[in-house]
Amino acid sequence: MADPVFFAPSGPISLDDIVALTGARIANGIEGSRIVTGVAPLDQARSSDLTFIDNPRYLPLLADTQAAACFCSPKQVASVPAGVAALETAKPYEAYVAVQVKLYPTSLRPALVHGSGIAAGAHVHASARLEAGVTVEPGAVIGAGAEIGSGTVIGPTAVIGANVRIGRDCSISAGATVANALIGNRVILHPGVRVGQDGFGYLMSGKGHSKVPQIGRVVIQDDVEIGANTTIDRGANRDTVIGEGTKIDNQVQVGHNVVIGRHCVIVSMVALAGSATLGDFVVLGGQVGVNGHVTIGSGAQVAATSSVKDDLAPGGRYGGAPARNIKEWFREEVALRRLAQREAKTGHKDTQGD
Repeated sequence: MADPVFFAPSGPISLDDIVALTGARIANGIEGSRIVTGVAPLDQARSSDLTFIDNPRYLPLLADTQAAACFCSPKQVASVPAGVAALETAKPYEAYVAVQVKLYPTSLRPALVHGSGIAAGAHVHASARLEAGVTVEPGAVIGAGAEIGSGTVIGPTAVIGANVRIGRDCSISAGATVANALIGNRVILHPGVRVGQDGFGYLMSGKGHSKVPQIGRVVIQDDVEIGANTTIDRGANRDTVIGEGTKIDNQVQVGHNVVIGRHCVIVSMVALAGSATLGDFVVLGGQVGVNGHVTIGSGAQVAATSSVKDDLAPGGRYGGAPARNIKEWFREEVALRRLAQREAKTGHKDTQGD
C-alpha cells in the first residue's frame, strides 16, 4: 500500500479511464464510473484500491479482498468476489503497473529535497555549464568544466567531477559521486553510486605492488538505471561502458574496462572483473561472479550465485560454479542429492570405481 506521506496519488481515476489506459475489460458488469484512488496488494486493499492477481497461489487472498477492482486473467474472472470489478486482461501485472505509473509518477525518480533551481548551499564552479532547468540540491558540488543538461537533478551532497558530461533529464541522487565520465539522457543514479574512480590495477612483485595508471573513462548510455552503492570503475586503457537501457541493482561492482551491452539486467551483489564483456539483453542473477576477460553472449541468462570463468554462448541459460548449461547443472545436482541419500541409507560411502 502506498504511503500518502511519501507517495501521494496524482488523483482519482475511474474504471473507464483504467480500461482506456490498459485495454482491460470490465468482465462482471460493474459500472465504469467507479473511482479508484490508490493501489494495494490483495490482502491490504481497501474499497477504493486497485489490486491484481497473476499467480494462482494467491487465489485464497483474492477470495477475501476488499478492493474496488482487480486485474485478472480470463481464467481467474470467476474467482473475483462479487462487488469487486474484474478487469480482465492477458497481462494483469503489466496493466497494474501502467496504473501505478499514472497514479504515482513521482515514484519513478528520487524525490527533490528543496525544489527546483540551484540551492544556496550548493557549489557550482564558475566554469561549469548548466542548461536551463537544472536542479542542484544543497551540499552538491559541480566541478570545473562540467556540463549538465536541462531537467537533470543533482541531489544533496552529490559530487560531479571536473569535465564530466551529464545529459538531460537525469537524476544523480544524494551522495553519489561521478568522475571521468560521460553520461547520456534519462540516466538514474541512486544514492551512494560511485562512478569513475580508479580501477583496481597493480603491477605485483616480491618488492611490493606498483599502481598502474587508470586513464580510461566511464561511458553510460541513455536510459540506464544504477542502484544504490553500486561502483563502476573507470577504464585502465579503454572505456568502461554501460549500454543503453541497462538496469543495475544495488551493491554491484563493475571493474575497469568492462563493457555491458544494451538492456541488460544485473541483480544485486554481482561482481564483474576487469575487461569482462556482456552482450545485449544479458541477465545476471544475484551474487553472480564473472572472471576478467570473459565474454557472455547476447541473451544469455546466468542463475544466482553462479561463477562464470569461461565464455558463455549467446542465448543460453547457465548456472553453477563454474557456470555451465543449466540442464547439465540440474542433472548434476540431482545426482549428488541421490548419492547423498543413498549414503545416508546405507551408512557408508559409495566407493564404486575407486
